[in-house]
Amino acid sequence: MARDLSRRSNEPELMDGEDVDYETLRGCLQDLARVNVLSLGHRPTLALLDTLRHGGRLPADRPLAVLDVGSGYGDLLRAVDRWAARRGVPVRLTGLDLSPWSARAACEVPGSDTIRWETGDVFDYAGRADVVVSSLFTHHLDDALVTRFLRWMEDRASVGWFINDLHRHRLSHAAFGPLAAALRMHPFVRHDGPVSIARAFVPEDWRRLIHAAGIPSGEVRIQRWFPFRLCLSRIKAG
Repeated sequence: MARDLSRRSNEPELMDGEDVDYETLRGCLQDLARVNVLSLGHRPTLALLDTLRHGGRLPADRPLAVLDVGSGYGDLLRAVDRWAARRGVPVRLTGLDLSPWSARAACEVPGSDTIRWETGDVFDYAGRADVVVSSLFTHHLDDALVTRFLRWMEDRASVGWFINDLHRHRLSHAAFGPLAAALRMHPFVRHDGPVSIARAFVPEDWRRLIHAAGIPSGEVRIQRWFPFRLCLSRIKAG
């Protein structure tokens, strides 16, 4: 039976189960990092940082503080670290994830020693940042939590925030399973990929959620990125 993609699904993902062990989660995170490479998944987030840099919005007297919520395997922050090194931009990078296995897996990857990994619920996190980012995180939340997360970012990010997530689309939903099988990805990833897409967003979803969060629609840019990413960027007035 075909999935109904006319609205966001609430079907759970296997990776979100409380009984997932470390080796299983690490294998899934490694495969998701492969997906990010193959789909150019970090490109939209790095483009926002370039926009801030060219617009003179980076701090002049201290490192740029970037917080990645739902940091997982840490591949986005490692990409940000490389971006900063190439441009001579000093950064202070923090990854926050609810699962303690994520911090452990991220720490084990070479090149992660300059990044701070923390474990906890984002809504209990007391820190602030210049820029708050997330990648493939918000589709794990229901609408009420997405709205709360939008408000949380608006409060905690001094310069701006960026959401990088999936575009709910029939083509990507149909294509992911065969592609993941051909690449011999972890069985959990093969199961969760189509579920993630069904849980993801179309532009109208985001317009509704932004309105519910009390953020003026003109302050947030909704942008499609090839292939099948739907991103939100918010740059606050300087």
